[in-house]
Order: sequence, then structure tokens, then C-alpha cells
Amino acid sequence: MILETLEIDPAELERRTGWQIKPQGACKGDRCVPLPAPAPAAGTDRIDARLLSERLGMPLVHDEPSGLWCLGPEAGGRALADANAPDLVLPDLHGREFHLRSLRGSKVLLVAWASW
Repeated sequence: MILETLEIDPAELERRTGWQIKPQGACKGDRCVPLPAPAPAAGTDRIDARLLSERLGMPLVHDEPSGLWCLGPEAGGRALADANAPDLVLPDLHGREFHLRSLRGSKVLLVAWASW
């Protein structure tokens, strides 16, 4: 979920992630996660993305140059802490080592594929 501000409209949160704000907290299907009391009523108050990130296990990453934030999806504790990729070293088409860091400062799209 790309955000321009850390305050999220509950209706937009539900539309884009499936999480619904109810009196008992944030709910998705049969699962509910308590939010600090009083929980916002559905469709009225905006919710802090930092709180949702912490409570729902959704990574929250900030891209400072663009001023945008990205929330989620639920990561089960396996998420990058920031938007910086680690340096990968892979063979190029000629078998020579290629370092991802050589592209630092450029926008890069990484595509991964596995047959399994």
C-alpha cells in the first residue's frame, strides 16, 4: 500500500489490504488484532500506519526522496528493514562477476524466477 501520509483512511485500508477496523481492533477474516482503546470506528477516524505496521506485522518503508511510504503486506517477520537491497554478486552473460552495487543510484528492477 503506497502512502503519501502516515494517516490511513480505514475504508481505504480495507479496500487495499482486506483489514477492516472494528470495535475489537483490526480484523481480517476470523483474525482480529487489538488496537489501543478506543479503536477508531469504521469509516470515521484515520489510523496511524506506524501502529498498523507494528500490530499487524506489516513492514513500513519510507522513500525519503519521493516522500512516499509503503505499508505491507504482512511479512510474518521476514521483511527488509529498508528499501536498500543488499549487494548481490551474480555471474553476467559471460560468466564474470556482476555486483549489484555497481548500479547504486539507478532505479533497478530485479526479477526472480524458479521452476519449482
